[in-house]
Amino acid sequence: WPVPGWRGLQVSLGFPLLMVVAFLYPPLAGALVAFVGSFDPRELRRDADVLLALFNRSQVALAVLAASLVFHGLADLHASSTLRLLAAATLATVADYAVNVTLVGIWASLKYRTRIAKVVREFRIGSLPEFLISYLALALLGLVMAKFFLAMGFWSVPAFLLPLMFARQMFFRSRALEEAHKELQEREQVLQALSVRMAEERQDERLQIAGYLHDDLAQLLFRLSIQVDVARRHLAAGKLEEAANVLDQIKDTKQQTSDKIRALIRDLHRSPLGPAGLAEAIHGFIAEVAADSDVRFHTDISEVELPPPIALLVYHIAREGVMNALKHAEASNVWVVVHGAEDAVELVIRDDGKGFDPEAPPPEGHFGLAMMRERAQVGGGTFEIRSAPGEGTTVTVRFPTALLREAAMRSQGAGADGRPGAFGEAGASRGTHVGGPAREPPPRSTRA
Repeated sequence: WPVPGWRGLQVSLGFPLLMVVAFLYPPLAGALVAFVGSFDPRELRRDADVLLALFNRSQVALAVLAASLVFHGLADLHASSTLRLLAAATLATVADYAVNVTLVGIWASLKYRTRIAKVVREFRIGSLPEFLISYLALALLGLVMAKFFLAMGFWSVPAFLLPLMFARQMFFRSRALEEAHKELQEREQVLQALSVRMAEERQDERLQIAGYLHDDLAQLLFRLSIQVDVARRHLAAGKLEEAANVLDQIKDTKQQTSDKIRALIRDLHRSPLGPAGLAEAIHGFIAEVAADSDVRFHTDISEVELPPPIALLVYHIAREGVMNALKHAEASNVWVVVHGAEDAVELVIRDDGKGFDPEAPPPEGHFGLAMMRERAQVGGGTFEIRSAPGEGTTVTVRFPTALLREAAMRSQGAGADGRPGAFGEAGASRGTHVGGPAREPPPRSTRA
């Protein structure tokens, strides 16, 4: 019953129980118990390699054998003094750890073709004194459990398991509350960041409208006022033919002004995707950012019919994902894929950059991933991210087809400008570049 801990670590009584076996039983019996008991749950699902599982069991059994030999050679669990037992348990722990590190280090060194010293350094978490104290404390816990077993027999098992079960349950509850609180804080920060971004976009739109009014409409209105003055002078002078010509110009200027106003209204109602649709919008954005970057972009965007709001969400998520890859991933290649599955529409953004730990808290002020997740949830979709240091990053967003149909019916029934198709359909896919060698993940050394 492992208890999940910080950043994926697992806290369990596995090591203390192995020490109990080493202290209670003769070396060969303890090694046999360790060999049988230290199975990997993946063996039952046939997900673990048989030879690797056999090696893991063997190295654990040899480590327990060494610990048992040292302990029984120095002390007797029934008759020795407390100090002698503590010293024997400490040396037995050192023997167990030395055998474990040596065997696993040799195996990892051969598999990943790296130096044993580098592999051994990966075994330790935190500072060396803290790590050694933790290991010795677990061994002493094993000694206490062994003495307890001698005193109480079978009843010592529930005496240790029940507190562990309660502690594990309370841990999960407190962790759920902590994650809920963290998610609430993150959502507040995301909403604040989205509000700031919306305010910036609104300010940009206002500047754009102001420039449009100044450069286009103001010039036409100024021309119209001049033409009215000229027509008035011609009428006062009795030049009716010249006045008629100017009136025709006034009519033409008035028509141009009306056309400009209609164009402005149409642009205000138009989606950022434009009339060409999602695929063309993503290709256009990628072409724009690729011009000033050394990153190679590979696109595979299928022609998928999406409701306008969902298409807009997909575009913004793809845009945010590409910008994150350019800013932070230090990637050479970025893949953007949009395709339809049987029950969903899927957006995948992948890069071959430096990657990161998704479980680690994001840097201060960085809300890109959180905003992508928020947009996906707004549309009823799911957001998944896979990454590890040195292994690149893959972001997958899925929108269920059933929700898309509901969104399409709503968008057809309630359009602000009465035009359900204002956002356009997804454009046809373009050519793709398929490439990138498969990369084996770096070694992850843990006790079997």
